[in-house]
Amino acid sequence: MFQKKSSSLPKKKKNWFGIFVKISIVIGALYLLVLFPKATSTLDEIHEPLVREASPKRQEKVVLEDKDPISVLLLGVDERAGDRGRSDTMVVVAINPEKESTKMISIPRDTYTEIVGLNMSDKINHAYAFGGIEMSMDSAENLLDIPIDYVVQLNMEGFEDIVDALDGVKVENSFAFDDFAAGELTLNGKQALDYVRMRYNDPDGDFGRQNRQKQVIQSIMTKAVSAKTLFNYPKIFNALGNNVKTNMGFNEMIDVQNNYRDATNDLEQLYFEKGYGETIGGIWYYMMDKEELAEVQTVFKEQLEINP
Repeated sequence: MFQKKSSSLPKKKKNWFGIFVKISIVIGALYLLVLFPKATSTLDEIHEPLVREASPKRQEKVVLEDKDPISVLLLGVDERAGDRGRSDTMVVVAINPEKESTKMISIPRDTYTEIVGLNMSDKINHAYAFGGIEMSMDSAENLLDIPIDYVVQLNMEGFEDIVDALDGVKVENSFAFDDFAAGELTLNGKQALDYVRMRYNDPDGDFGRQNRQKQVIQSIMTKAVSAKTLFNYPKIFNALGNNVKTNMGFNEMIDVQNNYRDATNDLEQLYFEKGYGETIGGIWYYMMDKEELAEVQTVFKEQLEINP
């Protein structure tokens, strides 16, 4: 069976009255005068509507106000001059606010699968090069047999800007490699990008890389909702505006912030690890183990409360 590793972030007790008395005036003025205009401008810039209104695998569109479980495709893209590039990272996240849990799986970028819309099979990370965000969503949906409700595309070079805007991220490195010592580390943007990209010197290969991606994603989420980060929002908005695209609109983001935030405290990562390599026409592909893939599909359907 596929391997599951869970990581729970401790929930902090909040003295809401004390927070209100001490900083409500400052935060309120800052938000109204500075952050809200900048936020709406940035969100307009990063919003990229899709041709489809909802996943074809959904009978009804999700209602965020009702706390319906949702899925999000995270695309880390290497863009090149004059070239759309390929998706270096494909992570699917399923968030269930009622269960207060989030499940995440990284799809190996060399996975041999159908590229939906082209009537052919290829590496799944080529879907972005062929058809952008929508073809990537369609192909990930087809592979996992679940609806993908939202997508967030991140330019991997801009990943550095976002981490720097957060004043770095903390990770727990399991072994020393390159310039990274073992133990707890605080990484700047460039270091974080190098940290998540390394895989050839990792004894766990791409699985070790996936675990480092998870650490950085968790650290970003934790810092992004902290009170201290509030005063860095102008820098964060600038970084987002230049490097992020999503089909999630402003009101949807507000609903997610209000209704889904607690679910990210319990983040469980699943792994594809029983597949095998196969060379076809001189090109190496990762072939999914069919039984393991079916098990992962079932777990995600249960998380999204979809009948198998």
